[in-house]
Amino acid sequence: MALGAALAITGIAIGLLVLYGADVSVSMSNEDHEGFLPLDDMQRGIGLGGPALILPIIAFFISLKDKSKGLGGMIIIAGILIIVGGLAVTMNPSPTTSDRDPTSSVIMLFAPGILQLVLGGIKIKKS
Repeated sequence: MALGAALAITGIAIGLLVLYGADVSVSMSNEDHEGFLPLDDMQRGIGLGGPALILPIIAFFISLKDKSKGLGGMIIIAGILIIVGGLAVTMNPSPTTSDRDPTSSVIMLFAPGILQLVLGGIKIKKS
């Protein structure tokens, strides 16, 4: 039962990351920097990005005793999506993010992605 819940919440996290990426892509292509969701950058990050960072980590720990290469792969996919999204954001800064400290932004974007890659690797290795 824990494995099923872990798979479900990791799937939700991947869906949130895909939705987040699609909305950012649309907002980068528009002159007014608005995506298809009625959210600004902060709301998008907190509402879509925050849960997507936390859910795969929770999934790893609730299924700690269960073996599943599939879950490990899903956690790795979530980590890759976070890192790719972080690269896209750092390479194409929007006008609203250009005044922020770039070092803290890089750490905030890449640390959870790297952590998810490691946890996914551990899950696959234990399976």
